[in-house]
Formats: sequence, C-alpha cells, structure tokens
Amino acid sequence: MTLVLDPRQIAAIRRHGEADYPHEACGLIGGALEGDRKVAVQLVPLANQRTDSARNRYLIDPDSFRRAQEKLDRDGLDVLGVYHSHPDHPPAPSAFDREHAWPWLSYVIVAVGRGRAGELKSWVLTDDREAFGEEPITTEERKVVWQ
Repeated sequence: MTLVLDPRQIAAIRRHGEADYPHEACGLIGGALEGDRKVAVQLVPLANQRTDSARNRYLIDPDSFRRAQEKLDRDGLDVLGVYHSHPDHPPAPSAFDREHAWPWLSYVIVAVGRGRAGELKSWVLTDDREAFGEEPITTEERKVVWQ
C-alpha cells in the first residue's frame, strides 16, 4: 500500500506539530482506498489529552475519536490512519507506538526539532504486531478538506 497525501496536508501536519511543540500533536487521517492506495482526503486535528507525558506520548480520548470517526463516516470516508509528532526525536515509531497501534492503519510521524517540523514518514504495523514497516508516501495535489 501507498499513502497519498496532498502537499497542503503535509504542511498542515507539520504546522500542527510545530504549534503543539514541545508536546506531541495528533490527529486522524480520513480518506478512501483506491486500489493499492490509501488516499487522504480529510485531516481531523485532535487535542493530545495526555496529562502525564505529553512531550513523548499522545492520547486521543475515546469520545474525540468517536466524534471524529462519525464525522468521517458522514462524509463517506474511512479512518486511514493517525498522525502525530515526535518532539526532538526522529519520525520513527517508538515501542510505545507499536504497543498501541493497529495493523493496517497508516501512522504518519513528523519530527519536530526545537519547534521546527522536519522529516515526515508513514508506518504500518505488521499483522503479527511485532514491528512497523515504512509505508511509501506519494504526494499529489487533490481537493482536500480540513475540519
């Protein structure tokens, strides 16, 4: 599978990471499957509800997730993945990320060093939940929607 993002979506993820720095930013990626491509159509930025270690963890509370998923459902979109930032760390999943991830979903991580967004990568958890594999990202200009 390949994740397809519009350049404006990439910019929005980076801006969210910078805005929430030094805490992790997070949000959902809504879209549709087109063959072997996950095409992102809508980003749903969410508040990191983590109170104890928001600098290196994020929490999407169940009610926020449900409301975001209902919004995507109304728009005829599926939850394709989650994005989040890694303040002052590379855009690679942590062991904590792996323990809390679901197979098939795209996990987009943007590195934010000293408040400036850097490299962005996407990852997918293997079916056996043992590791993440890097997912290719294709950039295409498309009609995009932000909540």
